Amino acid sequence: MELYEQIRQEYEHGAGTIRAVARKLGVHRREVRKALASAVPAERKIPDRERPKLAAAMPFIDAILEADRKAPRKQRHTAHRIWVRLCREMPEAAVAESTVRQYVRARKAAMGLLGHETFVPQSYQWGGEAQVDWYEGWVQFDGETRKTYVFCLRSMASGGAFHRAYPHANQQAFLEAHELAFAYFGGVFRVLRYDNLKSAVKKILRGHQREETARFIGFRSHWGFASEFCTPGEGHEKGGVEGEGGQFRRNYLVPVPSVQNLEELNLLLAAGSREEQSRVIAGRGQSIGAGMIAEREHLLPMAEEGFDLASFHFPEINASGCAKALTNFYSAPLPVGTSVHVKVYSAYVEVWYQGQCVARHERCYERHKKVLELEHYLDALTKKPGALAGSTALEQCRAQGRWPASYDQFWEVLRQRQGKQEGTRAMIDVLLLAREQGPARVRKAVEEALELGCSDVGAVRYLLSVSGQQQPPPAAPAPIGPLNRYDRPQPSLEDYDRLRPGWPFGPVATEVIQ
Repeated sequence: MELYEQIRQEYEHGAGTIRAVARKLGVHRREVRKALASAVPAERKIPDRERPKLAAAMPFIDAILEADRKAPRKQRHTAHRIWVRLCREMPEAAVAESTVRQYVRARKAAMGLLGHETFVPQSYQWGGEAQVDWYEGWVQFDGETRKTYVFCLRSMASGGAFHRAYPHANQQAFLEAHELAFAYFGGVFRVLRYDNLKSAVKKILRGHQREETARFIGFRSHWGFASEFCTPGEGHEKGGVEGEGGQFRRNYLVPVPSVQNLEELNLLLAAGSREEQSRVIAGRGQSIGAGMIAEREHLLPMAEEGFDLASFHFPEINASGCAKALTNFYSAPLPVGTSVHVKVYSAYVEVWYQGQCVARHERCYERHKKVLELEHYLDALTKKPGALAGSTALEQCRAQGRWPASYDQFWEVLRQRQGKQEGTRAMIDVLLLAREQGPARVRKAVEEALELGCSDVGAVRYLLSVSGQQQPPPAAPAPIGPLNRYDRPQPSLEDYDRLRPGWPFGPVATEVIQ
């Protein structure tokens, strides 16, 4: 614009000709004619250039963006994640990250996948505040895609974060994850900021006041931290943990991970948290790991003992031999009508009676289900052996892989030789042996009995008793030492050879050797 103004002024008040203006200002005559024709420069046309390097990667990038349409909204690829996958899966396509970013932005804009959110930067003191939130992630467990809930606690000063996955975001998991996070950071933060989640908030009052749940108040008092809650619907008030959950999910849960169980998933999340410690957050002069080390000295000390994380229930044993906890039923080896104390944790359920844990089950997150242990019904089955074959406890035992094929073989042989009822009763006696000997030893004894062709409870008892006996160690050779002086040469039989006929080649000896 300034050049066009100089050209027009020089033409009107200076040189006066196109050739003289071009020579004086050092521009082409064509440019002088354009300036004289219009005071505003015409918009330049950007030519379409060929992009040979990017062209090879375009189908790969387009396939990822198209697959993201069906992926969970919060587990879609970013441009950086696409470039990382491109470098790893197509190393022959050497494309710069900036080129990939430009192309991905243009494609996402065309596909309507762009979104923007603004966060206001804040400053924090060491050990002063951490933010807590849950975020969701889809994971393949043994080929089955299921939703998991990931707990995240992020330090606002160092930027370090703790992530742990659970099948449900209940209060037991919420409190347990807090204790694991405190152990991960090596101390307790003075203030924890939350959303208005039901595990901590019973009722939202005016302003920032909240009526907290009784267990959360006890937990907070036990660990000595203060709690603050965001305005409902204003997630930006805890933007640090919101952004942390998003970037961690995009980098470590994209593509959707495939694991065997929840323990393997948590190992994957722990490895990602350790890897994040080497990252440097934009605008900071040290890595996340270095900040965590510096912050550890400013955290509150850990409590000497952990908080009892279980929720308590006091049901009675029903006619099915089960105690009800929440919406499910768990078996226990107690008489009907017995009052028990049930402790519900995030992963398991314990049934207590007179200060002793009498049953422990994996927690069921479905509704109105029965979680049964076959061993709890053996005493009742001794009186009702016919109920064993169709029992729900036996069906669940088979489904969990705790009923080996050798048991069915041994049971069948017992029924053939002793009859259906007596054979089943004998099988129950074999199962009762596991209370003293352990399931592994009983299983081994049953397999040995089948190999020997035995089909009797006495044979299993005998094999268990023999396997339990300790064999004496072999005697070690004793050193001879000074006894060598008593060594004598081996005896010779040459005198007896003289008694042989024709010895050495003469007639047969007739004299008796004195």
